[in-house]
Amino acid sequence: MTESTGSTYFRRASLFWMMVISLSMGFFMVSSDGTPVCLWTICWPSHMPFQSLGPAGSFIKYLVNNHYKWLYWGFWVAWGFHIIEAFYAMKLCSAKGITNHRVQLQWVLQTLLFGAASLSLLFNYKPGQLKKS
Repeated sequence: MTESTGSTYFRRASLFWMMVISLSMGFFMVSSDGTPVCLWTICWPSHMPFQSLGPAGSFIKYLVNNHYKWLYWGFWVAWGFHIIEAFYAMKLCSAKGITNHRVQLQWVLQTLLFGAASLSLLFNYKPGQLKKS
């Protein structure tokens, strides 16, 4: 899947890392019944149906009861890092000669969602070493 020009260079992050990051970020976002766990856990912990979450429910309840501050800040700090990485991906696209706006948007969105798994692919891209197909 090698492109003929550096201005359209895009690589999808590894499916393994996409799954790991999605599950990690999503663990505290949505429960098995579709309710937003993190925001619900943070804003209304007394109304959280921990028992309906299965085995994860007791773990989440432990985190809420004993490490609420870390749960709250950890979630938002992780998203903050992803946002910073997305802005850096935009800057890196320009620096590496990726001028196609659609491709730049793909890099930014992928980096926003998957962080370093995406950014490392862009960071390791060497514009002069692209093979012609």
